[in-house]
Amino acid sequence: MDATPQNLKPLGRIVRLQIQRSALKLGEKGNRVYDPAPLLAVDALTLTRDGALARTADGGTLLDVHHAQHPLTRNTDGVNDLSVGFTGHYDQMRARYGAHLIDGCAGENILVAAEGEVPFTAVAGGLVVRRAATGALVALGQVRVDLPCVEFSRYAARSTAAADVKAALQFLDHGLRGYYCTYEAEPVTIDVGDELLAVG
Repeated sequence: MDATPQNLKPLGRIVRLQIQRSALKLGEKGNRVYDPAPLLAVDALTLTRDGALARTADGGTLLDVHHAQHPLTRNTDGVNDLSVGFTGHYDQMRARYGAHLIDGCAGENILVAAEGEVPFTAVAGGLVVRRAATGALVALGQVRVDLPCVEFSRYAARSTAAADVKAALQFLDHGLRGYYCTYEAEPVTIDVGDELLAVG
């Protein structure tokens, strides 16, 4: 990834950082339900090669459920360490399904304030966080679409009817649900207020 200042396009400021303390899909396979309760908003997020973690006031750590060292890790082949979403996508989801789809409820680690939809073509080249405090650049790679799941689609549509779920799966696809990415350098901490940019 060629993340030089000359080829970076601003996408927006980070307005929310969070970790998933445990899985958001609960229950037995075939009857699982989506519950955003395990999400925890934090002021700062530490990125590592194994995934994201949050520092606690007493000096401890809380691992995101996609961190490779989490005892119940949900990481799939090391390609969904981190996830990114956009407020404009939530605006579209709320317009279609209602106010219960609050910002961050889809579970992304990094939520960015951006109007409208941010298509995959805009982020496919990679993402970079520019630290507000230092100006340092933090490169994120291997960006791919976070495919919507049946459970979140039911949650969004507030329906288990097959036709409604199918329509929700189609609506939430192509990046509306958000994007996965990876971080492959030494541990670094990012903060709410930092800026997200796209490479390209």
